[in-house]
Amino acid sequence: MNRTTLSLIAAVTALAAVTGFAATTSGGADDDAPAKAAALLPVERSSVLCPSPGLSDLAETAYTSYTPPSGGSGADKAGKAQLVPAESGSGSTGSGKGRTKKPKAVAVPKEPGTPATGEASGADAPAVLGTADGALAPGWTVQQTTEVAAGTGRGLAGLTCSAPDTDFYFPGASTAKDRSDYIHLTNPDDEAAVVDVQLYGPDGTIKSEVGEGIQVGPHASVPVLLSTLTDKPYTNLTLHVTARSGRIAAAVSAADDKLGGDWLPAAADPAPSLVIPGIPKDATSVRLVAFAPGQDDADLKIQLATSTGRIVPAGNDTLHVKSGMTAAADLGALTRGDAGSLLLSPTDASVPVVAALRVVRGKGADQETAFIPATREIGARATVADNRAKGSTLSLIAPGATGKVKVTASAGAEGGTATSKEYTVKAGTTLSVPAPVPDGLKGAYALTVEPVSGGKVYGSRMLEEKKDGVPAFTVQTLPDDRGTVSVPDSGEDLSILQK
Repeated sequence: MNRTTLSLIAAVTALAAVTGFAATTSGGADDDAPAKAAALLPVERSSVLCPSPGLSDLAETAYTSYTPPSGGSGADKAGKAQLVPAESGSGSTGSGKGRTKKPKAVAVPKEPGTPATGEASGADAPAVLGTADGALAPGWTVQQTTEVAAGTGRGLAGLTCSAPDTDFYFPGASTAKDRSDYIHLTNPDDEAAVVDVQLYGPDGTIKSEVGEGIQVGPHASVPVLLSTLTDKPYTNLTLHVTARSGRIAAAVSAADDKLGGDWLPAAADPAPSLVIPGIPKDATSVRLVAFAPGQDDADLKIQLATSTGRIVPAGNDTLHVKSGMTAAADLGALTRGDAGSLLLSPTDASVPVVAALRVVRGKGADQETAFIPATREIGARATVADNRAKGSTLSLIAPGATGKVKVTASAGAEGGTATSKEYTVKAGTTLSVPAPVPDGLKGAYALTVEPVSGGKVYGSRMLEEKKDGVPAFTVQTLPDDRGTVSVPDSGEDLSILQK
């Protein structure tokens, strides 16, 4: 989500670091020939960062790590991956913990196509820093899934561990009295990172010097309690996290005294139109939170893409989002037995926004919460780890033209044979299906989704378990897994030295 414009030198350096130096050719008669199209090559190094999973002694966390088979030159090279505990590093507002023990096992894949799993227990499980290179780098995906048996945040919390970046938006955060929201800041690098955390409420910027200049030490992770950044409780907030120096991964852990909790991942970059895929069919409450970071107000048209087409939620056909302010709309039991996806588009002028949903399932004392941020399309391929034989549901939406995708269920971590199936998603609809299961499955497995033909497709995966009557669940979106990088064909041009 870094929108900083790179210089040409920086861009070339970054590409070289990921894919190796592009081959050069000597100048000659072909210098005036049309430039060749950029090559799409597997990445040679990937980084993922997982925040500390538990603030509860009752937390049980499972890690699932997976690299999809990529084929081509990247798959021909040896590779290795590692997941190691982060240091604890506290800044001016961080309630950093002391040095903690490693998870009981670390999920380190040995080869593409087969997941690896690990686990950790209790509140002192550390954040995890991961790197993979060679054949294990393209599309490497790590999920951490935490079960909390009782207390604040009880239920199921899942997160696809993210790559480091410098700029993040989190619409849907809260400092309400029933919520305990932490922003986790994790630094993968050898130098300290300096981070600013800014909150935006319904009236705009919430001034707080405490959130400025937070120090995150090398290879360290810092949790910051959002309620320490403001004296007033806010039900709906947007959190903007920027790194002044260095890179970080960022995610919000949101725990409610009554409604369970989950991870709130960063939303997709600001855009005039957004897709939020995979609202469960039995959702009892859906809340939309949006934020306009620019200088102009946004007027959004709200549509629900169901299994049969688009409809307008009764009484919530539009949402006005003032510049620099957080807006929210309670959409109620939106899906009413038919899983759907939310589509946001401008009613008039195109103004970039960010958005996310808070989704509740269950009734009374048996309610659970998950968050679904707006996401990017599946792209070349999307990957999600930690699927189980029961309780994994795949939601796919084609907001424009009809699209066809291939879904591959990997082998299990302890056995099984990969299987693939194709799905056609009709234009303007959401297709919700049980995730395909590999033959002879043993252990957790991964799903990859690849476009076959037609229009853009967006997706998410819901993982659910029944826990003492509570419909525990978590939802992970399916953006492109960034397994490949575009490398331009380069040539040597000594004539520039004479100009």
